[in-house]
Amino acid sequence: MPDHIDRPDVGAAVRGAARDATRETTASEAAREAARDWSGETLRDALGLASEWTVDYRRRVEERPVLPDIAPGDVRRALAKAPPRAPEPFERVLADFDEHIVSGLTHWNHPGFLAYFSSSTRAPSIAAELLVAAVGVNAMLWRTSPAATEVERTAVDWLRQAVGLPDTFSGLIFDTASTSTFTALLAARERAGDGVRDDGLPGGPPLAVYTSEQSHSSVEKSAIAAGLGRRSVRRIETDAAFRMRPEALEAAIAADLERGIRPAMVCATIGTTSTASVDPVPALAAIAERTGVWLHVDAAYAGPAAMAPEQRAHFRGWEAADSIVLNPHKWLGTSLDCSVLLYRDVAPFRASLALTPTYLESEDDETNLMDIGLALGRRFRGLKLWMLFRCVGTDGLAETMRQHIAMSEAAAARLVEGGAFELAAPVSFSTVCFRAPREGDAAGEERLNREILARVNAGGRSFLSHTELDGRYTVRLSVGSVHTEERHLDEALDALHRAAADLSPGEPG
Repeated sequence: MPDHIDRPDVGAAVRGAARDATRETTASEAAREAARDWSGETLRDALGLASEWTVDYRRRVEERPVLPDIAPGDVRRALAKAPPRAPEPFERVLADFDEHIVSGLTHWNHPGFLAYFSSSTRAPSIAAELLVAAVGVNAMLWRTSPAATEVERTAVDWLRQAVGLPDTFSGLIFDTASTSTFTALLAARERAGDGVRDDGLPGGPPLAVYTSEQSHSSVEKSAIAAGLGRRSVRRIETDAAFRMRPEALEAAIAADLERGIRPAMVCATIGTTSTASVDPVPALAAIAERTGVWLHVDAAYAGPAAMAPEQRAHFRGWEAADSIVLNPHKWLGTSLDCSVLLYRDVAPFRASLALTPTYLESEDDETNLMDIGLALGRRFRGLKLWMLFRCVGTDGLAETMRQHIAMSEAAAARLVEGGAFELAAPVSFSTVCFRAPREGDAAGEERLNREILARVNAGGRSFLSHTELDGRYTVRLSVGSVHTEERHLDEALDALHRAAADLSPGEPG
């Protein structure tokens, strides 16, 4: 054996462990002290600073560029690579937020945000979000937060009344329309699929979903998530105004039935994503009723416009739907996320997803919103919709949408003046689709319109988006921000005409 064997220095190890324990104790005490501090005046001071920042941000958001001039990774490189061991003062954190994070945001509350469907935020919703965070409830069961459940039910029913739907509809709030549509598809799948809930899809007949070629991608995504697969989705052709053709839907359903494929859902859209077109819902509802197919209406963007009586004609027939989705976090100005799913019969929803383990059983199961949808935990989203109605009122909400529609119609008229642009679709609600035409030169037309859009967006004052209609690149402008005024739209139109003139010398406009 060797004369000397290296043995661990037990004493040194113990002393080192003691030093580590002392450091951990000190850190723990600091953390506890910070937590105690945050329970009182520190929280009050932080909320004061945050509220001052919020008011100043909203007042001066117009001074910021809508789109940040950054590259992928820039924001992350400005942030610390590891979490701090010790607490930092809120003032420093807020300063970093303002300097490194806000400067890297696309400002959806900017009055020049005219892309997609705007999700701007009204002030009462901001206050409501603070209160939601303060109470921190989980409304999965009625008993885990009775008021949160009942406020949500009330706010949803107020929305139903405001848009003129009958009291045969009830509903609840999800995060986004994608989740609402997915949940509706699960209910439709259960009704059409002979025990899919327990046995899965392989044991039943193949199912099909029917929607317009202009509908939102969430319909296709829902079919993927529901296990039906993309091939189950039938994209029904549209007419010259980009509305689903009823005769084409009827033919597709008949062809599937002949092949032993069972129709599960028809999804009609009131306010499609690209053009805000309106499918002929009465005709589609009649087909769905005749064939026994679930009718879902996607009115995520346009649905709230039914608050204005003069817009109700666009919504004829939606009362016959089995389910409808509307997003208050779009046109109404409720902060993300707030998507309302309405339904005429709750039973298919409970049949598709309700599952109550013993530890969640209660005598109030019929009022448990967790049974309608995939998520168990549920935020107190109803509070901000309830507060929105209380602080703005249905007349105020409807008036904002009227103004947006009028601004969009005026913008369309000005765009075509002089011939620099043409409309690519009928103006619908507050959405305008247009392009600078180049007859006989498809590639040149696309390059031109891409460059026009790029120049306008690079200016920092306006942000527009694009789509494709009839195979042609199309610029898209949608007024929906609660902050947008006529002068902001005029600024965007001026920028569009300047870009078109610069890129097409000698052309009209």
